Amino acid sequence: MMKKFSMLALAGLIALPAIAAAGGGAASGSDLERKIQDLSDQLNQLKAQMAAQNETTNAKIGTLDNTVASFSDRADEWDLASRFKLSGDFRTRMDFYNAETLSGRSLDNDTSWTNRFRLNMRVNATENVEFKGRLAMYKAWGMESAMADASGTAWPQFDGNTTRTPSDNALRVDRAYVNFNNIGGAPVWFSIGRRPTTDGNPANMRMNLSERSGTPLIMDYPFDGISLGYAYKWGQDLGAGRVRFCYGRGFEDGLQVDGDGMEDMDFAGVSWDILQKGDRFLYAQSYMAMNVINYPNFQDPIINSMMATTPGFMLPDDTFAVDAGTERDPFPYGPRKNVGNIQHSGLMYMDKVANFNYFLTGGWSRTDPNENGMLNDVASMLQGTAMTNTDSENGYHVHLGIRYDIDPVGLKLGAEWNYGSQYWVGMTPGHDDLYQSKIAARGNVYEVYGIYDLPTGPAISKYAKTFMRIGYQHYEYDYSGSNDWNVMPYDLNSAADLAKMDFLGMDPIESAEQIYVTLEVAF
Repeated sequence: MMKKFSMLALAGLIALPAIAAAGGGAASGSDLERKIQDLSDQLNQLKAQMAAQNETTNAKIGTLDNTVASFSDRADEWDLASRFKLSGDFRTRMDFYNAETLSGRSLDNDTSWTNRFRLNMRVNATENVEFKGRLAMYKAWGMESAMADASGTAWPQFDGNTTRTPSDNALRVDRAYVNFNNIGGAPVWFSIGRRPTTDGNPANMRMNLSERSGTPLIMDYPFDGISLGYAYKWGQDLGAGRVRFCYGRGFEDGLQVDGDGMEDMDFAGVSWDILQKGDRFLYAQSYMAMNVINYPNFQDPIINSMMATTPGFMLPDDTFAVDAGTERDPFPYGPRKNVGNIQHSGLMYMDKVANFNYFLTGGWSRTDPNENGMLNDVASMLQGTAMTNTDSENGYHVHLGIRYDIDPVGLKLGAEWNYGSQYWVGMTPGHDDLYQSKIAARGNVYEVYGIYDLPTGPAISKYAKTFMRIGYQHYEYDYSGSNDWNVMPYDLNSAADLAKMDFLGMDPIESAEQIYVTLEVAF
């Protein structure tokens, strides 16, 4: 603006004589000289002001350049931090558990408190490569190890249930995998690492999870592996789907003399989101566990040593039954060995109508033993009337559930029922039921529960939740050995099988009741 004004003043000076002349000499020469001098003084003042303003402007530009450079440096630091998306959850849980065994013993834990903390992370390395991970701590109050278990049904800690069963206060890796997305510009991805193979649908309904937490169906078995996936769309009415081809390892046999050792235990199968639109979800899963081992490698070396050197069962006279007459050890313990394959398939449909959520699930398992046998009738073997069971056995599972949401008061009420047949194998060592997996039960399990979203104010993030759960579970077992593929599931209502279990010193749980209360915070 000042530059424009200066140019106008200069033009005025140039034009002044002509104006004066045009005025017919009305102004004297001295007046004209005085006016010219005044305009010249004003022009000099303007030049001085412009010079001062230029200095100020240059100084501000220099300061701005330094500020921008500082922002650029800070942006690099901010980018390193902002790329990481963190979320987590904390749960404290109190359980009451009571069980009655076949012989009439009563097993009781009036108050069992546990704390669980999990930290999730997600970060992109490039546009199409992302890492996802979860660390977890799960422990019982007052303990730095597993709790006592007089039922003998809880699995000691091993790779297939670490972070899923109470132990110490260590923060362990629960999940850690890398996804390579949009391969070749197509809806194809490849994933490798510690897999998200726990808490899949439909467990998310009773756990109050708004999003799917894992991919498994009728399976809670953490393992390391890979998957190759493809996503597709059905159309507007049916929504979308995706299919994954998965492979993983459940046991590593290590370096051994060729031909003298065991084989690795591996998983391979298909995980298929057939269709999903809104709350409607149809899902199928089918896999095979190959070269299944009779028992895993437990974290505690003392337990491993006891398992390896104490084959057989405790007999009524407090001595151990040991197979000394054959080269094959038919017992579930003793030296670790491969016992065959297990096929496993399931189908689930879930949806929501108004405020009613519901699901229907069916499962099938099949054992394909090798010469070591699976689901062996050990009592008859000890009596010399049977050999290892090399026949395939089929098992079945049904699971139904409903939940009614009362949104105005933040209350959800649900009920579930599941049943497993005699030869059903659940493959759920990483379950979240504290003592015995309800999904693996050979018999009936009934559960009712309530979820209350606490009125703690507006959520700070999309992950935020604060709620309580209270539930009751009732177990009624028809057969022994739920979640085990080594020993024959003896019929708890058969006189002949009762005699066999008495001979072996087995005293399985016949019924159990569990009440749980949780306080959970997601952030």
